Amino acid sequence: MTTEIKHYSELTKEEFHDTIALRIAVFVIEQNCPYQELDGLDKDAYHLLVKEDGKIIGTTRILKPGVAYKETAVGRVVSAIDKRHLKLGHTLMEATMRFIQDEMNEKTVRLSAQTHLKGFYAKHGFVATGKDYLEDGIPHSEMLFNA
Repeated sequence: MTTEIKHYSELTKEEFHDTIALRIAVFVIEQNCPYQELDGLDKDAYHLLVKEDGKIIGTTRILKPGVAYKETAVGRVVSAIDKRHLKLGHTLMEATMRFIQDEMNEKTVRLSAQTHLKGFYAKHGFVATGKDYLEDGIPHSEMLFNA
């Protein structure tokens, strides 16, 4: 298993295709939530890719400050359905936060968590802001990390 972070401009066509395919498989199909997955924000984002035998099995999207929030933002945290037993979410978040702090030199990170995952993100230092809302019919909670 390998982990790497690439800016959109560094992704191969296959990597971008497979990243989007994974996100659609989980967020649109598995969660039965039709929404516009390609939102234009990928073009100036960093993408963390976890690969097994060359196949993307997990990914996150890292947005620079000012794109989604005034702070750096993490989103599209996803692992392949058949690989969830590997607990890739923790691998994804640890590598994502390390990159944000060490390479981007950012200390504050905001994310929009599906509400049932607040405990998961809390394990990675995120605290709920108290802003809860429905996004595409799914309960979400805004969370913040301060180093």
